[in-house]
Amino acid sequence: MRRHILGPGLLLAGASIGVSHLVQSTRAGAVYGLGLVALVVLANLFKYPAFRFGPQYAAATGTSLLEGYRRQGRFALWLYLVLTLGTMFTVLAAVAITTAGLGQVVFGLAGDTVAWTAALVGLCAVLLAAGRYRWLDTINKGVVAVLTLSTVAATALLVPQVDWAALTPTLWQPPSQGGMADLVFAAALVGWMPSAIDVSVWHSLWTLARGAQTGTRPTVAEAVADFHVGYVGTAVLALCFVLLGAGVMYGKGLTFPDSAVAFSKQVIDLYVAALGTWARPVIGTAAFAVMFSTTLTVLDGFPRGLAVLSRRLRGPEQPHTADEGQPGFRRAYWLSLAVMSLGALTILWLLVGRLKALVDVATTLSFLTAPALAWLNHRAILSSHVPAEARPGPALRRFSALCNAVLLLFAVGYLWLRWLA
Repeated sequence: MRRHILGPGLLLAGASIGVSHLVQSTRAGAVYGLGLVALVVLANLFKYPAFRFGPQYAAATGTSLLEGYRRQGRFALWLYLVLTLGTMFTVLAAVAITTAGLGQVVFGLAGDTVAWTAALVGLCAVLLAAGRYRWLDTINKGVVAVLTLSTVAATALLVPQVDWAALTPTLWQPPSQGGMADLVFAAALVGWMPSAIDVSVWHSLWTLARGAQTGTRPTVAEAVADFHVGYVGTAVLALCFVLLGAGVMYGKGLTFPDSAVAFSKQVIDLYVAALGTWARPVIGTAAFAVMFSTTLTVLDGFPRGLAVLSRRLRGPEQPHTADEGQPGFRRAYWLSLAVMSLGALTILWLLVGRLKALVDVATTLSFLTAPALAWLNHRAILSSHVPAEARPGPALRRFSALCNAVLLLFAVGYLWLRWLA
């Protein structure tokens, strides 16, 4: 793979390795030991086709997944719009306040967390305005590298200290917090594991933006290889965070606070207690870096998708022509970003001090919308305007159909059990 092609896959990692890992995976290990390891693996496995088809479609056709949706009928575009509007405010609110809380702990910042969240969103907006895709790509590569090295190092150092005798039974009989509580958390964990499927649309857009930046369109093989770097990396790091949470917190009678600052301090302090005081700057920097990357990619991804969507509702997408350079794109992009930011900050103002509830709502909404987006991605990559040689082979097609069915079954089953309760 040509080195200059590498980038969109790492943006996928930057968008994924955030709340799903630092908050949800750590909670999974702390509360259930190793009992949810299988669920983490299966979530990554069953979402694999839907995520892969984003960059694969972009490389094969020179257009984004939103063009693939448009070709299925305008209903697909409206469905994507409804699903996006239903999730984007809570998603940004959850990742931004977690980032701000970490920033207050790591840098010793006093004051109101919501105010710091607003300042963080403003800083990210300035970075996106100044550098667009180029800065997004450059900043993300740096923070993903820092996170990966520090997390793997922390996990390797923790392994010898883990009480495996206490954790091993949880693999076969996970601890129970109460039937409905277990179900709610499982849905929240899967919702953003490794991320919401919305990111597959962003990934297709980032693939096109990377091609425009470098002047070279990636081949399908290169786009898929770049995707694997990010996707497999996120899956491995998710397991690292589960192990860290289990090794440091499980069985100690600890509960997670609802304040973003208190939660961040607790996570960092527990890692320091297990690994030593030297780990404080490493863990703190890594945690803040990854959450900053997630906030930056979310703040770019939703508006980028909505700006392109507004153009697809008016007409087809021309291959190899970046929408970003077309009239009206930047206006739609910044309007979407402003509306999303104001909506997220309003939610935070209303739910201040309820971090866990906010995260669970955001992740559960993504869990429930996953089957619809996965189905749209499946239909897009198998459409006739994708060259035959670039379409998935028979085995991947069947696996994709199976995964879509499983995601739908899980979503329907969750709603059914919640209704019965």
